[in-house]
Amino acid sequence: MGSFPTADFDLNPQLPEIAFIGRSNVGKSALINATLQRKSLARISKSPGKTRTCNIYRVDGRYYLVDLPGYGFARVSKKERAAFRKVLEQYLTNRRALAAVVWLLDIRHDPSQDDLAIGQILADTDLPVLVAVTKSDKVRRGEIQSRVQAILEWIGMVEDQCLITSSEKKQGIEDLRESIESFLVTPSRT
Repeated sequence: MGSFPTADFDLNPQLPEIAFIGRSNVGKSALINATLQRKSLARISKSPGKTRTCNIYRVDGRYYLVDLPGYGFARVSKKERAAFRKVLEQYLTNRRALAAVVWLLDIRHDPSQDDLAIGQILADTDLPVLVAVTKSDKVRRGEIQSRVQAILEWIGMVEDQCLITSSEKKQGIEDLRESIESFLVTPSRT
């Protein structure tokens, strides 16, 4: 639908917004493509930090999926990273139509300081948050549960707020779609 460099964009018609957020290189674009059943809607890149704007996708005329710039590591200057972070914070705290946040965390890595800072911002909002633990196909099956538990402990969330996903293997994708549907029946911040 469009890309916007700041968080104060206007969308018409006004519909609920579901935001996808996560550290650079967490697999946001791949998960968005899998969720929306489109191979190349969101651009996938080998180098982190390619999402530099708020990318808006209108889904079935019912809601907007908002792909926000990744935070943390990216091959950009500190000033640009700070600008991405500011857009993210403004979006999370000021968007009235924001119905829920899907927060992506990579199963292979403990949450970073950036992840923990974003977690605090999310805790300070009244938004429903679903943690999508990504790239489950990149670890051995026997390690998945312990890695997920460790991540949830780090960020102070419970299993009911978490989905284990793999864009490559399509694991958790249908559950993610169902979760998004449930967020749409919950009133947004008005």
